Amino acid sequence: MRKSLGLVLLALGALATILVADVSAQKAPIKVGFIVSLTGPFAPNGKDMANAFEMYLDEHKYRLAGREVKLITEDDEGKPATGLTKARGLVESQNVHVIVGPISAAIGYAIAPYVDGKKVPTVFPIVSSEDITQRKRSNYIVRTGWSSSQPSHPFGKWAYDNLKYRKIAIIGYDFAFGWEVAAGFHRTFEEAGGQVVQKLWSPINTPDYGPYLAQLRRDVDAVYCVFSGADALRFSKQYADAGLKERIPLIGGGTFTDEHVLRTMGDEVLGVVTALHYSAALQTPANKKFAAAYEAKYRQVPSYYSEGMYVAGQALKAALEATGGDIENVDKFLTALRKADLSDAPRGPIRFDDFGNPIQNVYVRKVEKVGDRLQNTVVHTFPNVSQFGPYKPDDYLKNPVYSRDFPPCRYC
Repeated sequence: MRKSLGLVLLALGALATILVADVSAQKAPIKVGFIVSLTGPFAPNGKDMANAFEMYLDEHKYRLAGREVKLITEDDEGKPATGLTKARGLVESQNVHVIVGPISAAIGYAIAPYVDGKKVPTVFPIVSSEDITQRKRSNYIVRTGWSSSQPSHPFGKWAYDNLKYRKIAIIGYDFAFGWEVAAGFHRTFEEAGGQVVQKLWSPINTPDYGPYLAQLRRDVDAVYCVFSGADALRFSKQYADAGLKERIPLIGGGTFTDEHVLRTMGDEVLGVVTALHYSAALQTPANKKFAAAYEAKYRQVPSYYSEGMYVAGQALKAALEATGGDIENVDKFLTALRKADLSDAPRGPIRFDDFGNPIQNVYVRKVEKVGDRLQNTVVHTFPNVSQFGPYKPDDYLKNPVYSRDFPPCRYC
């Protein structure tokens, strides 16, 4: 009798599993709106993002938590107005369940109030603008990437203590990203006892850095720079051509030697030290697997843009599985997203703070040549770094957002 009852219970359990799976399979596809720069100045970075997202969804056969995923990709052309228009179309015409992207901080700021007002779950894998998860945070936006100053805060003190630099000149992009990345370094470097004695700012797509290089002070221990893409390529080459490489060491924000541009750089960046939350050379099992799969598929090493989108996929999967695929219940989905287990991300373990920003490792990387190619060799790891660095959130938020003039350049 007991044996028969056990068989009946097993049969009922199996039937329930089948019915749940069948119900899940009958649900409409999960619509994911992907806003990315496929044309314009950020197109190469956007391609890295698109490649990695495609790879992640391919690995899961475009099904997450038992439901089909329909990816709807829109090109924001690197323009805030276009990005906002595309976000509106995805929400109001395509009825997407979630938005992922974009690249640009300006586009992130443009779409944030809109998705907040429409109560659309949104994942920012790359946009690092400080206030997205600080003073202007939204319950509907979760950032799986980073805040601009997050790697810079620990790096400022580290450069003082370990590289023994005492006087630094800064040069970087003349918009929020450049100011915020540089400010985190500036603040902690000076709190450790150093001096930032000069700040120079240049617009994106500067063709000739000659006038800026001529202004750089020669009595500093190092130059800290904030560039990416073609600007990083031009600046590093022109810095070396000006005879400065051997005289004044270059250090900087992590995008300066990120793999998206390191692939096309030469010996002019050998020895450059930067800080970021990812390196393709990370020797962890998760990253070895990810980097090998990415290179096999796309014939190039992944960049932080690639890894960022892959992690966004992991976060979506974790949240959907935690809710049984019920993305229609927005509050339930967002709660699960903020609690997503990302302990095995390629970059290392990730958990979210109360503001929707990752607490994660930050890596000090040094450009070295291994075999016939350059890599960002990890020379130091800061574990569990928050967007507020060594500061208490309440104290941090009392200050204005990092800018061209904050913190002030007291020694300039």
